[in-house]
Amino acid sequence: MLGARLAQANALSHARPPAGLKSLSSRALSSRARSLSTGAKNVVIVDGVRIPFALSQTIYQDVMAVDLAKMSLTGLMAKTGLDASLVDYVLYGTVIQESRTSNIAREAAMHAGYPIDVPAHTVTLACVSSNAAICQGAEKILAGQADVVVAGGCETFSDVPIRYSRPVRKRLLGAAKAMKKGPAGALGLLKGLKLKDLAPEAPSISNFTTGEVMGHSSDRLAAKFGISRKDQDDYTLMSHTRAQQAHDDGLYAEELVPGVKGADLSENGIKASSTPEKLAKLKPAFIKNETGTHTAANSSFLTDGAAATLVMSEEKALALGFKPKAYLRHWTFAAVDPFEELLLGPTYAVSKVLNDAKLDLKDVGVVEMHEAFAGQVLSNFAAMNSDKFASDFLPNRTQKLGEMDFAKVNTQGGSLSLGHPFGATGSRIVTTASNRLQRSGEQFALVAACADGGIGHSCLLERYPN
Repeated sequence: MLGARLAQANALSHARPPAGLKSLSSRALSSRARSLSTGAKNVVIVDGVRIPFALSQTIYQDVMAVDLAKMSLTGLMAKTGLDASLVDYVLYGTVIQESRTSNIAREAAMHAGYPIDVPAHTVTLACVSSNAAICQGAEKILAGQADVVVAGGCETFSDVPIRYSRPVRKRLLGAAKAMKKGPAGALGLLKGLKLKDLAPEAPSISNFTTGEVMGHSSDRLAAKFGISRKDQDDYTLMSHTRAQQAHDDGLYAEELVPGVKGADLSENGIKASSTPEKLAKLKPAFIKNETGTHTAANSSFLTDGAAATLVMSEEKALALGFKPKAYLRHWTFAAVDPFEELLLGPTYAVSKVLNDAKLDLKDVGVVEMHEAFAGQVLSNFAAMNSDKFASDFLPNRTQKLGEMDFAKVNTQGGSLSLGHPFGATGSRIVTTASNRLQRSGEQFALVAACADGGIGHSCLLERYPN
């Protein structure tokens, strides 16, 4: 059943209506849907870019995260033509931090040629780090602390910090004092160490509180909502097909900027040549028995990348001669039980954003949803379409949000196919949502994403009338 809906949605998302019909639908929408302007200062998304996302240990394997961030920052300035001296603040998201560049926003901005008197700080909020950076930038604008903000994020899995175990670290920290005692002191450093203590520790992707990796949690969530393995594989294939089609159609040409010298703008995680038969042969990756439905294919892959978004007050953008792409109207972050609902936060966040905007799900013409796992996406959509879930769990709501129209969702692919550099994904989907609004003539775009720790994010964009 879901497979048929996905196939139909995929066809609809690539259909090209005659110009007259598109114009008519835009006029009809604008006549029935009111603007969300409150008369207060407006925050606008002016533009955004990303370097091509890539599988870890491939084209960015010799590049530090700070260099990825620099590429996106210089790419944004080159594309928009904005003088970096006009930037009031830089906010950048990242998750796995290199201690030498702990405030990677500041280091990257200076290396990208931004003036040294432009403040910058780093945001860490798991997979929604750059969403948080964008929203913090908007809040600075609304508070009168800034007019021009660059917000984005970066991540590398090709150069993660690896450290010694705690017993070894303790001895190394005391090494200088011990060595003063001569050979006996040096030998004393080894006392009590076990062979296993000498093994290095790579960063863990498991949740600190639950001890569980996100894939396990998402697998259990999918089982809870009755999302089958086939449903997930069908959705995954659609994501890859749409991502490749978007590249072929040149839709990402307006977002991508060069990464490493000599590389093209293709993204090497897209596997549009896959088939349902190939996907069905893969073994479960997390719950490794007959009940497990999450595989390496229907889960997002380890990705290197960076993205940047230019956020301004509307007044400043117009004064500088820019044509914004979207208003940033409403945003929120939700927190849910990390043991039972780790990746269900988007449903709670979407509910609150729509309530705040006094809109229904059907009023939204563009949806960009972070695809950590196909099972996570489909579980959230199932929760949104449940009256019982709404009445039992969603504040201020007794009826379901509604059934998600797949013809509106991630029509250019998503994290399953493009990749998911933790700190950069939020900036990517806000940029794509803004561009889709401009091309489609739809009025509203809904952005939603899950994050480790039981955090969910959603924001509502409104098309800027260019």
